[in-house]
Amino acid sequence: MKQMKVVLVTGGAGEIGSAICRKFAENGYSVIATYNSNSAKAEKLAEELNAVSEDLIRHSSLVVRHSIFHAPTTDAPKVADLKAFVAEKYGKLDVLVNNAGITTPVPHDDLEGLTDEWIDKIMQTNFRGSFAMVRATKELLEKGSEESNESSLIVNISSIAGISGIGSNVAYCASKAAMDSMTRSLARVLAPKIRVVSVSPGFVEGEYTKIFDPKFLQNQMDNTPLGRFATGFDVANAVYALATSLIFSTGTVITVDGGRLLK
Repeated sequence: MKQMKVVLVTGGAGEIGSAICRKFAENGYSVIATYNSNSAKAEKLAEELNAVSEDLIRHSSLVVRHSIFHAPTTDAPKVADLKAFVAEKYGKLDVLVNNAGITTPVPHDDLEGLTDEWIDKIMQTNFRGSFAMVRATKELLEKGSEESNESSLIVNISSIAGISGIGSNVAYCASKAAMDSMTRSLARVLAPKIRVVSVSPGFVEGEYTKIFDPKFLQNQMDNTPLGRFATGFDVANAVYALATSLIFSTGTVITVDGGRLLK
């Protein structure tokens, strides 16, 4: 039986992460989704992915195996356990999606409101955690490249906040700018076996929308030329296109913002 390609999505149970997982599962990939704290949500995602892949397994000779794994990207021992798990069960990776991230809304002019604790949490998760995942999975991605005879792919889920400096708080914007810089640096040194691209959404509508000030949300909508917020599926489509169609792109930033940067 033919082994399918394998994608690992950090923060896979969240709004954007689950959409990315479903997109790849629908197209025959084996999906590994990591989660930080919400095991119930991760278990539900695993059930949905297995349901999506039932027909693929039943009507073909392809091997599709989905997994969930508790591995906060800032927890070095857990990341090491994840690496060992992927190596033993799958033997390779074809795509890594660094999607895990955090933020909290703090007005940019509220310098005291953005505490040192939140600055450290945001930078550790959004930047350091993403780099840790690249470092941990580099050999697995190289193995995927060797088996498929094409470049493997790392996608860093960034944000147009890293370009515009407009976002939920100053540290969040800085963390996403750091991710974009990391994308360029790693694309240079990991080529040709591994491509690295940032996918940078504008505001993505989801369960967390309720934590934002309605005035902030309205301002974002009013300044988006296409007249709506991005969805998780918009982001998933971009990530999947990079894995399957845009195979000569590396070291760049793909925006999924409805034209928000034009305003």
